[in-house]
Amino acid sequence: MEICSFYSTPYYCVVNVKPNEIQKCLISNKTMFPRLKERRLCSGSDVYSVTKNKNRRSCTVASVKGVDSVDSTLLSESYSSDVVDGKVGTQGVTSRGKSVPKVMIPSLPSETKGDSVAAIDSCLWEWKPKLHVHYEKSGCQNVNSVPILFLPGFGVGSFHYEKQLTDLGRDYRIWALDFIGQGKSLPCEDPTSRSKRSDESEGDGNNVLWGLGDEAEPWAKELVYSIDLWREQVRYFIEEVIKEPVYIVGNSLGGYVALYFAAYYPQLVKGVTLLNATPFWGFLPNPVRSPRLSRLFPWAGTFPLPSNIRKLTELLWQKISAPESIAEVLKQVYADHTTKVDKVFSSILEVTEHPAAAASLASIMFAPRGQLNFKEALTGCRMNNVPVCLIYGKEDPWVTPIWGLQVKRQFPEAPYYQISPAGHCPHDEVPEIVNFLLRGWIRNVESDSSVALPLLDSPEDIEYDVVKELEFVRQGLKKSAEVQFYGSMTSQWERLGMFLKSRFQNGVYSS
Repeated sequence: MEICSFYSTPYYCVVNVKPNEIQKCLISNKTMFPRLKERRLCSGSDVYSVTKNKNRRSCTVASVKGVDSVDSTLLSESYSSDVVDGKVGTQGVTSRGKSVPKVMIPSLPSETKGDSVAAIDSCLWEWKPKLHVHYEKSGCQNVNSVPILFLPGFGVGSFHYEKQLTDLGRDYRIWALDFIGQGKSLPCEDPTSRSKRSDESEGDGNNVLWGLGDEAEPWAKELVYSIDLWREQVRYFIEEVIKEPVYIVGNSLGGYVALYFAAYYPQLVKGVTLLNATPFWGFLPNPVRSPRLSRLFPWAGTFPLPSNIRKLTELLWQKISAPESIAEVLKQVYADHTTKVDKVFSSILEVTEHPAAAASLASIMFAPRGQLNFKEALTGCRMNNVPVCLIYGKEDPWVTPIWGLQVKRQFPEAPYYQISPAGHCPHDEVPEIVNFLLRGWIRNVESDSSVALPLLDSPEDIEYDVVKELEFVRQGLKKSAEVQFYGSMTSQWERLGMFLKSRFQNGVYSS
């Protein structure tokens, strides 16, 4: 007896079949795929090999749009099915108007309901003179639990992980830090000094922006808010504050820093989770990697800022720091506009009012790239056997799903979860799901994979795609989101088919 499993979309399907069962599984009575000959399957102009997996034969059928008489109802649906001796046993069918298997997951804890909520402590750590790192922690009483460090995205800080600190802090020891030059880790003094003439032109100086002076202070002469600085900040924070290897979770820029750091210091990392990690950072060449090219750029984010950059910074900062601009950005990155972002908005606005914020932004924008690009950092993690988990919001307008698929292609053994609807910040938009997945993934890693990954029934199921709808209660209302787990057997071309299918179904490419 052979088992046939298949997954079908308008543009691709994955089939593990007997050759004579293909038309029974997929095609209407009028149409048949070409017969398998010598363990090869042809579909249109594409040829795909049939491989053996234990007692199964597997084949991938792509470009089914090339077959004229395929039943359109089949192509508008997604199946997770078993075919035993030609009989179809559907486990779950998804399409427009149809549902997938539903799983109820825990809600976030609520003090008003009497739930246990982890207390958050706000702390400062002096890393270097005049540079104090702000961080928040919870769950310190969980002395025997694993430690987790959260790294924020660009323009935010530890406040963006409040829903992880209060929830995951009940089971683990949690830290979330602000990168130097962002959040509440801005310098406590002006990194530059001003000439007497400049001071007089500024009047009483109550609204003077820091960092726009004529000369750098001694402690800030080599200060530049670069990804290399943040890598070293994370290193010393782990060594001096946490004092043991950690799981690192990073969103957007924080994801890049997490991966970059793990490639350099794998001995300090138990695992890395990327939440819509940005796949690139920095515009100017790195002086270590490209010394000749970097010399063409005489200024690369150091203090003092050149006079033309100072003027540009002052003009742009008025626009960027405006409340309406901040609100517009938040509207872009959250797919579900019912998500309450009042606290996030207020926290970002508070940061923009710091006198050092404007010059810090200029330094960040002109800082050189890292010594490793994203792909090289990912390769470094894989070579050093650093476990990696991918959790991405599907509706992210900046880091679109195709970037996550590229990471999955390079690191096929990394579990990849795609959440919909969710945007660039899934940890804040659907924290119930992200926290659920993080708990399950850490259990899997800590058990050396003897415990199945989240959404999977057994560790062996990691090869196959799984789609489930996760339900939870928020403020008395039931909410849900669809989570797609991508198995390790699916090829990059099939991933591309999934991406294109979703874009067409959402009308992105429709006229």
